[in-house]
Amino acid sequence: MDNLNFILPEVFISLSIMFLLLLGVYKKNSSNIVHNLAVGSLLITGILIFNNPLDKNVSLFNNGYIIDNLSSFMKILTILGGAFVLSISTRYLKICKIFLIEYPVLVLSSILGMMVMISSNDLMVFYIGLELQSLALYVLASFNRDQLKSSESGLKYFVLSALSSGLLLYGCSLVYGFSGSTNFNVIGDAMNSSHYGLTFGIVFILVGLAFKISAVPFHMWAPDVYEGSPTAVTLFFAIVPKVAALTVFIRFLYVPFVNMIDQWQPILIFLSIASMIFGAIAAIGQNNLKRLIAYSSIGHMGYALAGLSTGSNEGIQSSIVYMSIYLVMNLAFFSCLLMLKRNDVYYETIDDLSGLSKKHPILSLSLLAILFSLAGIPPLAGFFAKFYIFKAVIEQSMYFLAIVGLLSTVIAAFYYLKIIKVIYFDKEKEGYDTDHNIWLKGSLTFSTLLILLYFIFPSKLVEIVSRINIISVSYTHLRAHETPEH
Repeated sequence: MDNLNFILPEVFISLSIMFLLLLGVYKKNSSNIVHNLAVGSLLITGILIFNNPLDKNVSLFNNGYIIDNLSSFMKILTILGGAFVLSISTRYLKICKIFLIEYPVLVLSSILGMMVMISSNDLMVFYIGLELQSLALYVLASFNRDQLKSSESGLKYFVLSALSSGLLLYGCSLVYGFSGSTNFNVIGDAMNSSHYGLTFGIVFILVGLAFKISAVPFHMWAPDVYEGSPTAVTLFFAIVPKVAALTVFIRFLYVPFVNMIDQWQPILIFLSIASMIFGAIAAIGQNNLKRLIAYSSIGHMGYALAGLSTGSNEGIQSSIVYMSIYLVMNLAFFSCLLMLKRNDVYYETIDDLSGLSKKHPILSLSLLAILFSLAGIPPLAGFFAKFYIFKAVIEQSMYFLAIVGLLSTVIAAFYYLKIIKVIYFDKEKEGYDTDHNIWLKGSLTFSTLLILLYFIFPSKLVEIVSRINIISVSYTHLRAHETPEH
């Protein structure tokens, strides 16, 4: 029963999902109440995570579930992302006539799956979390059933995700077959034998995980799904699942397979370089803003993977910092996108931003700061995110990776600057509505200020993340279980 305190967040969010579903079914016209209660339950879940004592790592359920600094920090990021998505999407869902009780329930279900993934220390537990997350996301992608594009995006995501899940499950079965266990720590102990079989297993699992964060060459679903899904769902896709998938990358590579870095490091470097280059070049020809941000996110995931490929604690920490700042930048960008509304119609192409600065100077200024930050221009938050990644990469003498990253940043700056040029120098169009709800305005103000003022206290986030030390824990565990012959 003492251990129950550590999984209170998961238990609470599970009970919330069941309660909200029953409330929605038995009480008519309860969409507003369910929506507000969902946001409240996420905030309470965040408080419960904060209350977990973190002076030591806690292993639960036969060492299959871990509560530590990494899991707590990433869960808080996930919950904050989910709460913001639910808060700012109310008006959009009402106008699109999809303001239903199922939406917040599906978002909460997906977040529960992500929380299980983040704390998983066992292949079976990880897979259960992954499928709970994915099943909710399939439905969310096709949530606007009356729109052909939304149905198409849900179907594409379902088919391709099912394929990647099959590959991932095959990789898990190989790892289990050659190591004799699904537990990460036990797999770590079996590292000195059956290397080739385990290497094949790692490759298949990495393919499945790369799909989840839309890394090249497993990115093919992202542009169509981002464009076709309702904008509120696209925002959720763009930030929250990637936090969970990146955590699994860290846990998977640096706990059971930390001694096989020579096998998986080249794969990660390839995924990183391919994603950075493709993300920078493919977005240039895009006109739809959601499609453009999909290609942009592929490039950003390349930078996050560059940090993970270093094999150092600094690299892991820089990737976590990168994801935190990326979450804020995407939240700000989509808040702007949800403000491009005229006569209850939402606009989402670059041409629709033409001359925006003439009639909406504050919104234009926010977009200017967000796009400069995404491009990595100092002294905005995006610059520091990339700086920490490049610093960690160069410290490990991975100069080629750093050069590719820098060149990709320069190329990517082109399409961000192109949008700014359209906003400030092109012919103005009819103005947009200004009657936005307080949550949307608050979200944009808060995220833009964070981006602009991050340089005042850049070390605060780094200080929090520096408590996350994965590699030393893994190595300590492996050394403790070594026999004298080894």
